[in-house]
Amino acid sequence: MAGNSKRRGAIAKSGSKKGASVGSGGQRRRGLEGKGPTPKAKDRPYHKAYRAAQLAERSAAKRGSARGGAPRKRSGSEAEWIIGRNSVVEALREGVPVTTVYVAEGAERDGRLREAFHLATEAGISVLEVTKAELDRSTGFNGHQGLAARVPAYEYAEPGDLLDAAAESGEPPLIVALDHVTDPRNLGAIVRSAAAFGAHGVLIPKDRAAGMTAAAWKTSAGAAARIPVAQAVNMTRQLKAYQDAGCMVVGLDMDGEVSLPELGAEDGLGSGPLVIVVGAEGGGLSRLVSQTCDQIVSIPMANSVESLNAGVAASVVLYAVAQTRG
Repeated sequence: MAGNSKRRGAIAKSGSKKGASVGSGGQRRRGLEGKGPTPKAKDRPYHKAYRAAQLAERSAAKRGSARGGAPRKRSGSEAEWIIGRNSVVEALREGVPVTTVYVAEGAERDGRLREAFHLATEAGISVLEVTKAELDRSTGFNGHQGLAARVPAYEYAEPGDLLDAAAESGEPPLIVALDHVTDPRNLGAIVRSAAAFGAHGVLIPKDRAAGMTAAAWKTSAGAAARIPVAQAVNMTRQLKAYQDAGCMVVGLDMDGEVSLPELGAEDGLGSGPLVIVVGAEGGGLSRLVSQTCDQIVSIPMANSVESLNAGVAASVVLYAVAQTRG
C-alpha cells in the first residue's frame, strides 16, 4: 500500500502538519481545553430531568407556603441566561456565580472562547458542548454566538437578617433601602458601595424593582457575594419595622429639608442604627416612603446639576456616614 511499502523510494506518510486525520471526536473537540465534568442531567436545561426538578421545586415551594413555613432565604423567580461571548467572559471575570458554560458544537475557537474556557476551568465551572439547536432552544435566542452561561436564581435574605448581620458584627446597623430602583446596574453599583463602606445589607422591594440579575452581579464586581440583599413585600411597612427596632430612617431627595453636611453624629450618622433610603431614577422617593422617613436629606451640588444618579447618590452618603463613624 502506498506510504506503507518497504520498497526503495517509498515514503512513510505521518500525517499533515495539523496532525493525523481525525473524526468527529478528534482535533476539533480537543479545542475545548479543560471542559470539566459533564453537568448532571438535572442541571441541563434541555433535559427532562431538569424540567422535572424545576417542577418539584415549585411544588415544594407551594406546599411550604401553604404551611406558612417560609425559608430564611428565598430565591428569585428563575435562573437566568447570559448570552454572547463578551457577556459570558465579562461575567466570568467579575465572579458572577455561573453554574455551567454552554458552547455550541462547531463554534469558532477565537480568543474570547478560549478565555471563557480558561476562566471556567480556573473557577471549577463545567463546560458543556451542545448542538446549536439545543442552545437556541435553551436560551430562546439564536444570536448567542455559540456561547452562553447559566446563572442560578439569586437567594435573597430576609429583611430581619440584615439586623442580625449587624448584631453579629457588633456594630450599629447600617442598611441601604432602595425605593423601586429599576436599573440593575444602579442596584449593582449600590451593592458594591454598601460593601465598600461597611453597610450590613441592601433592601429592595419584591415587585416593580430591579433584582439581582446577572447585570446587577456584574456591576457589583463580586460584592454581591459578600453582602446580603433582602426583599421586602411592602417597603413602607418594613421601614417602620426597622424604626421599631431603633433605626433612624433617612431618605435622599433633592428637595430634602436638611443638607447632608448639616447632619452629624447626633443626627444618627454617627453611632446610631441607620437606614438610608434611595429613591427611584427620575421619580425619587414615593409619597408613602417619604412620609415614613425620619429625615429627608439632600446632597448639595454646584452649578446647574439637578440630581445625581441613584448609585452615585448612595455612594456619597455612605462615604459621609463612614467618615462620621470613623
